[in-house]
Amino acid sequence: MKLKITTIGNSAGVILPRELLARLRLEKGDELFALETPDGLRLTTYDPTLAQQMEVAEEVMRKRRTLLRKLAQ
Repeated sequence: MKLKITTIGNSAGVILPRELLARLRLEKGDELFALETPDGLRLTTYDPTLAQQMEVAEEVMRKRRTLLRKLAQ
């Protein structure tokens, strides 16, 4: 589905069509979680538990960057 970035106040945003909101079971005011993947960006419904786990994982990756690089070899 092709979406267009539009101006919203002083910011930019994407307007999700009503059909997509219905399919995702989202309503106005719900939160989404953006996850960067090798294929692009994945949007999912916001899960506080997943968000906390991602913060911990990113912190570990920052602190242990050298070790993770060695393990990847």
